[in-house]
Amino acid sequence: MKRIGLVINPVAGMGGSVGLKGTDGNVEEARRRGAVPHASDRAKAALVHLAGKKDLAFVTCSGPMGADALSGAGIPDFKVAYRYTRESSREDTKNAVQAFREQGVDLVLFCGGDGTARDVFDVTGREVPILGIPAGVKMYSAVFAVDPASAADLVLAFDRDRLRDAEVMDVDENAYRAGTLKTHLYGIARTPALAGKVQAAKQVYEEQDEERAKAAIAQFIDEIMLSGTLYIIGAGTTTEAVARRLGIKKTLLGVDAVRDRRLVATDCDEKTLLALADKFADTRIILSPIGAQGFVLGRGNQQISAALVRKVGIKNLIIIATPHKLAEIPQLYIDSGDPDLDREFGDSIQVISGYRIAQRKKIHH
Repeated sequence: MKRIGLVINPVAGMGGSVGLKGTDGNVEEARRRGAVPHASDRAKAALVHLAGKKDLAFVTCSGPMGADALSGAGIPDFKVAYRYTRESSREDTKNAVQAFREQGVDLVLFCGGDGTARDVFDVTGREVPILGIPAGVKMYSAVFAVDPASAADLVLAFDRDRLRDAEVMDVDENAYRAGTLKTHLYGIARTPALAGKVQAAKQVYEEQDEERAKAAIAQFIDEIMLSGTLYIIGAGTTTEAVARRLGIKKTLLGVDAVRDRRLVATDCDEKTLLALADKFADTRIILSPIGAQGFVLGRGNQQISAALVRKVGIKNLIIIATPHKLAEIPQLYIDSGDPDLDREFGDSIQVISGYRIAQRKKIHH
C-alpha cells in the first residue's frame, strides 16, 4: 500500500491570468482583478485517474487544501491529518507536510507552484519524495509533472527504488514582476521518475550565437507580419527580439499586443487579450518556449488562455525558438488547462527557428 500525502495551495496560480506573473503576496490584488482559484480543479484533474486504485491510501488536509478535491474526484476514503480554519498560508502547508511525515507517508503530492514546492521541501528535505501537480504561474523547479494526468501516472508508477534528483528553484517574484528573472538553486529533492512525465528545470541561455539566432528569427517575423493584423506577443527573450526589431520596448516577462508596428496594449491580462481579439478579427499569437522545459502554453503565460487560443484559432499561433533551444528540448508541451484543446494541437507543430527556416517539433501527449 502506497501512502500519499496530498496538500493543495488553494490560491496557487491565481495571478497568472490577470497578469501578476505570480501570486505570492498578491492574493487580494489577484482577486480584485477578477482572478478565481483553479488549483483544486488542477488537483482533481490528476486525482480522477487515481480513483478506485486499491493500492493507494491518501492522507490530506481539510477543505480546499485537499479533502474537497479528493471527494470531488471520487476518492471518499482518506484521512484528514491536518485541519485549518482560516485562509491557508505557507505555515499551513508546512504544518500539513509535517503531519504527513508523522503519518509515515511514502510520497508528498502537492498542487501549487514554485513557492509551494519550496515550502514542501523545507519539511521533507531529501528524506520523503515529493511530486508537484502544476498549478502555479511559472514553475521553474523540476519536481513538477508536465501536466495533471502525468502526475497521476507518476503516482501509480511510484517506486522508492526509482527516484531521481530534482532541482527546487527559488524565484524572486518581485523582481520577476518588474521584468527581471532572478533564480537560484534552493535545494535538491527526490521525485518519482518516468520518461516524458516530469519537467526539467528551466535554463536561461546567454550565448552570442543565441542572440544572432534570435535576430534572424526576428527579421523573418518582421517580413511576414501583415498590415492591420493584431499580434499578441508572449513572454521571453526570443519574442523580445521580435519587438526590438519592430522598434518596440516589450514587457520581457509579460504579454503585449502590437498592430502595424505600434503597441496597442502592454503587460496584458487574459481579459484584455480576449477583448482585443473580439475587436480585431484578424489576430495572431507569437509564442516561444521559455527556458529549457519546452512548454508553449501553461508556464509563465497563463494570460494566453485556452479561451483566447480557441477564439484566435490554433492555426494562428506562431511558435518561434532558436536552434540551440530546440536541440535541448526533445519535445514540446501544451498544458492550456483544457485537455480537449491540448489534443487539437495534434502530434507536432511547426517552429520557426531562423530566417525562412522552420522545423516540426513533436508535441507530448
